[in-house]
Amino acid sequence: MFPIRDHNPSGATPYVTWGLILMNIAVFVWTRVTLTEVAQNYFNFEWGMIPARLSYGEGWVTVLTAMFLHGGWLHLGSNMLFLWIFGDNMEASLGRVRFLAFYLAAGVIAALAEYGMAPLSRSPVIGASGAIAGVLGGYLLLFPKARVDVLIIFVIFFKIFPLPAWSVLGFWILLQVYSGATGQNDGVAYWEHIGGFVGGLLLSVPLWLRRKTSKPDTALETVRSTIPKVSRHP
Repeated sequence: MFPIRDHNPSGATPYVTWGLILMNIAVFVWTRVTLTEVAQNYFNFEWGMIPARLSYGEGWVTVLTAMFLHGGWLHLGSNMLFLWIFGDNMEASLGRVRFLAFYLAAGVIAALAEYGMAPLSRSPVIGASGAIAGVLGGYLLLFPKARVDVLIIFVIFFKIFPLPAWSVLGFWILLQVYSGATGQNDGVAYWEHIGGFVGGLLLSVPLWLRRKTSKPDTALETVRSTIPKVSRHP
């Protein structure tokens, strides 16, 4: 189940979203081109967030630097896809400077949530997913009815369905909560995702309240998907 786009035009050029995507890609490509595999691992240990280091009062800058590191192409690609789909609307709603502050704040909240769950862990936590989870939380609050085209794959069957954002993002966060609560040991920082999502949702409450007191604009949330349904067989 993969979101591939939303039908919620932002009406503004998302320069900050593009800049964050380019920065993440640039850091990843630079590490792959200039560093050996051993050096890459060292780099991730040096600049990734290691909870045990924080517990000893060290490496607090890594709460920020870890947001721009990724463990592989799939890790990078999936994160950047979510940021590409949902970041532009949050940027347009908050404004460029406030969106950047929102993104970084959500990432910090996400990192602290992961730290709080395992303060003595010596495994580096890397990736933009905590900050992007904050973007998803804010999007869910501000645009719950926006249509999101989701590619659903089941064995050899695949189709694109336009679904409301609340169902797509609601399913995503429920999956994170279930995986975190059941202690899934697959290397994914689920509590970082949960913390970032909740943080982004809460950070968006003031804007949501201001919108509630003004005339709601639901036009953007009622645009239907123009992408045809796709099946393997004609």
